[in-house]
Amino acid sequence: MIETLKEKAKSLTEKDDPEALKQLLAETLSEILTPRAKALEITDKKPFVLVMNGVNGSGKTTTIGKLSSQYKRNGKKVLLAAADTYRAGAVEQLKVWAERANVPIVAPEKEGTDPATITYKAHEKAIAEGYDILIIDTAGRLQNRHDLMEQLAKLFRTIKKQDASAPHASMLVLDATVGQNAFSQVDAFKETAEITGLVMTKLDSSAKGGVLIGLADKYALPIHYIGVGEGIEDLQPFNATEFCNLLVGIEQS
Repeated sequence: MIETLKEKAKSLTEKDDPEALKQLLAETLSEILTPRAKALEITDKKPFVLVMNGVNGSGKTTTIGKLSSQYKRNGKKVLLAAADTYRAGAVEQLKVWAERANVPIVAPEKEGTDPATITYKAHEKAIAEGYDILIIDTAGRLQNRHDLMEQLAKLFRTIKKQDASAPHASMLVLDATVGQNAFSQVDAFKETAEITGLVMTKLDSSAKGGVLIGLADKYALPIHYIGVGEGIEDLQPFNATEFCNLLVGIEQS
């Protein structure tokens, strides 16, 4: 990337113009990210099954709430499945977002219920009642990778029993503050969760999420959304040009 930037800089009239160099840097970064900036395509498959993955604290549940609200506003019939059943408070947190987005939820009656059981019930309900989209929340306990792998593998087998083509998308939610640790998260979840795209949250903090450049270069996964706040409206389609301008400190007009 530096070599590319050096080559481009030869064309500058003012060689020591920092703003012009910033613009060239943003353009160079954008060339890496632009091919990865892709909206999540909701196909006509009913129900469209979307699995949400991410470590605890990544903003996964919040992202589910925001997505649910967006899809409902677009006329979709949305159902949530609370399959993060072992983390204290996870189900209650998702219930709060379901209420805010005004969408129904299938949740366990007690903590520790098998996530695959909740997934099966939710998928069954979505099929029987003609839901357009089923969004499944999953556990994110990376410190127990073997357990996570087995739990996710069972959950995916359960989904495929009811629809061999599902899940139709499996997104990984990354926190912009994690830095290089994002690589180990992508590696872990790619193994177990058939990751098809990325979401980056918490870009309203001091973190700028520059690790997306490396992730895009290494994994070539689509980047669907960025989270820029806690509000239900604060989830935006990923725009590579805007992201790169902000990353290098170019003021938006």
